[in-house]
Amino acid sequence: MAKVNRSGSTSPPDGGWGWMIVAGCFLVTICTRAVTRCISIFFVEFQTYFGQDYAQTAWIHSIVDCVTMLCAPLGSVVSNHLSCQVGIMLGGLLASTGFILGSFATNLKHLYLTLGVLTGLGFALCYSPAIAMVGKYFSRRKALAYGIAMSGSGIGTFVLAPVVQLLIEEFSWQGALLILGGFVLNLCVCGALMRPITLKEDHSSPEQNRVCQTQKEDCKQASPYSSWTKEWAKTCLCCSLQQEYNFLLMPDFVVFAVSVLFMAYGCSPLFVYLVPYALSVGVSHQQAAFLMSILGVIDIVGNVTFGWLTDRRCLKSYRYLCYLFAVGLDGLCYLCLPMLQSLPLLVPFSCTFGYFDGAYVTLIPVVTAEIVGTTSLSSALGVVYFLHAVPYLVSPPIAGWLVDTTDSYTAAFLLCGFSMIFSAVLLGFARLVKRIKKPPLQLFAKESDPKLQLWTNGSVAYSVTRELGQKDEEFVAVAGAGYSLT
Repeated sequence: MAKVNRSGSTSPPDGGWGWMIVAGCFLVTICTRAVTRCISIFFVEFQTYFGQDYAQTAWIHSIVDCVTMLCAPLGSVVSNHLSCQVGIMLGGLLASTGFILGSFATNLKHLYLTLGVLTGLGFALCYSPAIAMVGKYFSRRKALAYGIAMSGSGIGTFVLAPVVQLLIEEFSWQGALLILGGFVLNLCVCGALMRPITLKEDHSSPEQNRVCQTQKEDCKQASPYSSWTKEWAKTCLCCSLQQEYNFLLMPDFVVFAVSVLFMAYGCSPLFVYLVPYALSVGVSHQQAAFLMSILGVIDIVGNVTFGWLTDRRCLKSYRYLCYLFAVGLDGLCYLCLPMLQSLPLLVPFSCTFGYFDGAYVTLIPVVTAEIVGTTSLSSALGVVYFLHAVPYLVSPPIAGWLVDTTDSYTAAFLLCGFSMIFSAVLLGFARLVKRIKKPPLQLFAKESDPKLQLWTNGSVAYSVTRELGQKDEEFVAVAGAGYSLT
């Protein structure tokens, strides 16, 4: 598909081809997050076949999640400097290769490298660029678009969990991995849908363009191997990276990033240990897989309904609080889980946890976009998902170690629950401190001059234009920090 640059666009289209972008992102979340969740269904099979304990077997799921998130910035870099289409297609090929090679594994170390590292790297090249593309095509209905796109994780889990269990019973775990390897090749089709779009705010500043363009012209006259060429390359690279990652110094983003570490630690182990825990309390294999399906389908409801609700005018300015609410309630669900030891009690748990899991997953890119702005969204999402990496890597093995040591799941689930609750409390406390210390709004423009604009958080912005040489510059005073306005 030819690259289409719509440099004349001044705002996201909020429709049109954007719905195809949503459909592509929907399929990407099925092939990445839903398939990753379904790896937990192989847990007992791997443990039995290779004769390893909980902690050793849990590393497979941990490495897939960790590499997916750890390499998320790499996906953003490929998307920003080549194209989203190239990144997702390449990722699909790598992920499929990992599954296919994993089907020939003879020990857990082979699975660590193939199903863990190689597949995780492929997923990383697909996930954050696809999510960022939705943010470029939608503004007014952004939360709803993200809700539909992210529901692929829930729908995929609902459909794939029983299918994967059936494939294991019919073809063994090797045959099931081989079939999943063919399935994730659909990521290449998803990549073809990601038509690029250039928005007005995507253009770099004129000053940066002038510096790089001047040096580029000088560089053409120099030898390809001269020191001036290397200096030009370093300068342009620094300009590019500074523009892409300037949000890292924003206090709001730093607090959000720290909270993500605790949230990510808590959310991962459930998808590894829900099936083994259900089996340990007397639930059959099919019923345990059914719990994962319930978790997936209710996840869809959380994605779509929370996305739709937070797009309503009455809740648009409270998306941040809705995110805290969802994360905190998932933590409370964890605290109750050790007391639920039968299928009739585990079904309501799967419904509740799945709903609020879908809710906050939908709001992660929305809250990130509100903090850093649309221009830096791809890079910011890469960093946010990168921060998931270490918790995703260590939390399932730590939970497995606690299970092996205590011969019970209670300590593992309680630790995850308190981690998620702390994440919500940290963000809430930071927002409270910010409100207390917030200075009164000082407007530096006459009321007759500015254009009055109402932003989604209820803040009022005044855009003041003054003549500076032959150029106009805009200065914005905003009631409420944490927003990048141009």
